[in-house]
Amino acid sequence: METQSQKKLLPKGAVLKAGLIFVISFCVFLAGWLVVKGYYGTAITTLSSYAAAAVKNAQVVDITRNKDVVQVGFIPKTFGVAQVHKTSIDVPVSNYAFNVPLTLAIMAAFFPFLRSRRIYIEALAILVFVHFLFIFTLEGERLTGVFVSQGYEKDSTVSNVFWQFLWGFLDNMVVRFEPFLIGAYLFFFRNRPPSVKSAKTKEKKGKIRQRPGKSKGKKPRK
Repeated sequence: METQSQKKLLPKGAVLKAGLIFVISFCVFLAGWLVVKGYYGTAITTLSSYAAAAVKNAQVVDITRNKDVVQVGFIPKTFGVAQVHKTSIDVPVSNYAFNVPLTLAIMAAFFPFLRSRRIYIEALAILVFVHFLFIFTLEGERLTGVFVSQGYEKDSTVSNVFWQFLWGFLDNMVVRFEPFLIGAYLFFFRNRPPSVKSAKTKEKKGKIRQRPGKSKGKKPRK
């Protein structure tokens, strides 16, 4: 049996292990993020831009990337290309994804304490969804102002307040506290039991491993 002194050392050892995982994984994720940041920014901006265009009755005419900035061109959908001026919106990737390496490192540090690995998929989905909403609301807010000023859309106080509030909330609160939000999600759900399906799969694997193999000895001579 473990003594009381050994039990007291367990939390300290777990914290040191999590801290070591955090430091190492942060360096790895930071180096990897510098490579994939541009591709990720282009992909998430493309998805968000088409969603914003559908809501604002606009059309995406081009998407180009220049280093850290993804530029998206929009025109009103009810007018031809020759009849309107293209509205270009710059979406800097670092404005919403600067905390990604830190967030991923925090997720890695929780690995020894999580009972269900599925929670990682959920946390990554939340992370991507926050980035999607940031770009979606940014473009929606910019398009609303431009289309109203050009006469393609009626001026509406409710619409202006909605887009400005939603994008401002995501920009000033959600994106900046992204690592804390993901860390809190993992902390409060870390003890959630795994799904029934995964538990049954592990149980079957354990039974298969424990099943003794048949010995193929020689038959005794008569």
